[in-house]
Amino acid sequence: MAFQGKKLINNPDNVVTEFIEGLVETYPGLQYLDGFPKVKVVLRADVSSATYDKVAIISGGGSGHEPAHAGFVGEGMLTAAICGDVFASPPVDSILAGIRAVTGPMGCLLIVKNYTGDRLNFGLAAEQAKSEGYKVETVIVGDDCALPPPRGITGRRGLAGTILVHKVAGAAAAAGLSLLDVATEAKHAAEMIGTMGVALSVCTLPGQVTSDRLGPGKMELGLGIHGEPGAAVADLQPVDVIVSHVLKQILSPETNYVPITRGNRVVLMVNGLGATPVMELMIASGKAVPKLQLEHGLAVDRVYSGSFMTSLDMAVVERVAFNHVVVGSIPTDRFSITIMKSDQTVLQRLDAATKAPSWPIGADGPYQVVTYLPKYLFHYHHLLLLQRTTLGGPVQLNQQGIILEAAIEAAAKAVINLKDTLNEWDSKVGDGDCGSTMFRGATTIIEDLKCYPLNDAAETVNEIGSSIRRVMGGTSGIIYTIFCKAAYTTLKSSNLDNITPQKWAEALEASIAAISKYGGATAGYRTLLDALIPASEVLRKKLDTGENPITAFIHSSEAALAGAEATKNMQAQAGRSSYVFGEILAAVPDPGAMAAAAWYRAAAVAVMERCQAAS
Repeated sequence: MAFQGKKLINNPDNVVTEFIEGLVETYPGLQYLDGFPKVKVVLRADVSSATYDKVAIISGGGSGHEPAHAGFVGEGMLTAAICGDVFASPPVDSILAGIRAVTGPMGCLLIVKNYTGDRLNFGLAAEQAKSEGYKVETVIVGDDCALPPPRGITGRRGLAGTILVHKVAGAAAAAGLSLLDVATEAKHAAEMIGTMGVALSVCTLPGQVTSDRLGPGKMELGLGIHGEPGAAVADLQPVDVIVSHVLKQILSPETNYVPITRGNRVVLMVNGLGATPVMELMIASGKAVPKLQLEHGLAVDRVYSGSFMTSLDMAVVERVAFNHVVVGSIPTDRFSITIMKSDQTVLQRLDAATKAPSWPIGADGPYQVVTYLPKYLFHYHHLLLLQRTTLGGPVQLNQQGIILEAAIEAAAKAVINLKDTLNEWDSKVGDGDCGSTMFRGATTIIEDLKCYPLNDAAETVNEIGSSIRRVMGGTSGIIYTIFCKAAYTTLKSSNLDNITPQKWAEALEASIAAISKYGGATAGYRTLLDALIPASEVLRKKLDTGENPITAFIHSSEAALAGAEATKNMQAQAGRSSYVFGEILAAVPDPGAMAAAAWYRAAAVAVMERCQAAS
């Protein structure tokens, strides 16, 4: 049965903000960027872009993986960490603010875990930074060895091995290497790493119920760091058996995920993912080292054991210890094992001094208290106030503005009402936060609606994109930002006071094309496009045959609903659902597709009702 997870928190919506506040109070060598809490960036207190003479190392991602990534900010590791909401990629604006704050003439390296939202948001921020004259390189880390290739367009997930890449890159940058050389070392390190996790439970997101996906006496092999389902569910085994299975999977010559063979030297990391006691981590470490040596013929140069990249709490009632199972009421979790091929350069980087508070080799000397804040960065709400003053809503709405307002409000409310259902679906096939993420975007659109220039349809769509970009992290946020930007570009090119139905259909087609281009998905991939593509095709067909535009809109919304429901029969090829097996996916539709169908349908009905009322 599902039950409300117990958390030592205040408001679930503020957990990331309060974590960052606690972090910088605890470690005076760290600070958060001006614009906090809208811009959640943790950076070294002694670094500014104006004076920094080394390559800046920047990473980040969704929160809930602490100490990653903010706990690894410090001399010798990360220069800045960008924090998204829980399990949601940070928005482009925050990433860009972090780049601007710490990047000097030597440039910056972005280390990005291989998740669609992270790749898109960091990628777009990198392109924008380059256009502003910054030197930027990116290294993608995909060290997951749990799932057999291929995984559609998604590739291997970024897991705990990313922390070792942070350390290698940070030490190389501290040694004064060029951006190209630092990026080369980081890329090489990423290619030498393999990771696999084992779970006895799934995590509980703040303010949500604990999932009962794993029953008593079961464990999950290859679970992702966001609680998404793993490669297989099996009976709980002694830790000896578990460690042997994980090592064989990582080092498998069939998958060849890591170029490690007998006689090589390696580094071992045993990572706790939230609630695993140190005792159990040490038991796993103690079993892994001799197995690597005796069963796989590898020399183990370094062993790191602790919590490096977690997944919230993962509390259940069974424990693996001392090669047998004890059933009781003590909460436990899961762990991952990372194997990295080592050489003298890698060991030199791993052994180099760092002041990052969460790296296991302690900081060298006391932290220096520095209060620097970049002067050119102003508070985020000042920027918003300026935007709203410039683009404030019209005093009196014309007919197009009235209809557009009704459609936007109805679409946003449909998403708001679907929040819990979307989260429930997503907990089975993803990380459980689709509804919460969409809810943030929808509520912000409702709040900003009165400020949209509703008599100008193109600018209104552009402003909706700005609202989404401001508050929606993860893949959904960047996908809908791209959606709105493509629609805006198409609508803006019409030079018409009244946007025709044909131009709206063209804008929808352009948005779909842009999402497919940048996200890689298309029809049948089990994404929101499986709702939008049928809607677009029906809308275009009905309009071309001369059907009443409102009727065409209604028919296209029915196609969107049917397409979303049909995702139950699809094997995911993109996003976190691509790691989930078909029998699990068949139980629920794709949450993103259902959300898209819901707002599209609500908008169509609202337009119909508003036009009927006006006639």
